[in-house]
Amino acid sequence: MSGMPLGLVIEGAVAILLALTIGYCVVLNGRLKRLHADRDQLRQMVTDLVQATDLANRAIRELKTTAVETDLVLKGRLEEAERFGIELANHVTAGSAVMDRLARIASAARPPAERESAPSQTFTPAEPSRPSEASRLQAALEQLASRERARGQAA
Repeated sequence: MSGMPLGLVIEGAVAILLALTIGYCVVLNGRLKRLHADRDQLRQMVTDLVQATDLANRAIRELKTTAVETDLVLKGRLEEAERFGIELANHVTAGSAVMDRLARIASAARPPAERESAPSQTFTPAEPSRPSEASRLQAALEQLASRERARGQAA
């Protein structure tokens, strides 16, 4: 009889170990299911990330194209503004010359008595304004030439 209880104890121990193994397998199966679910989520995240990267690359290309187009338009407008500035300086110089001639004509048309009595009413353009206008015109032309040289070097 002593042989039977030892067999029962061994079989009981094996049954307990088998029950623990089955329980551990159930826990391990749950973990594997969660791992597979996380893997699917990770795959979806990677797909979303690739799509977002492609979208960002397209947006960057479009921004570069827009920047180039804007630069060309801005260059054109700047060149036009420089031409208008030079043309305006030429008109100012021509206007000053006309004003000088008008002042001389008005001065010559007055009788000599009025010329002496009212010198403050006579318009006499300041002579230094001519050189300053000419120097401004020359400076504008030099600035335009330097910008053209800079664009030539940049291209």
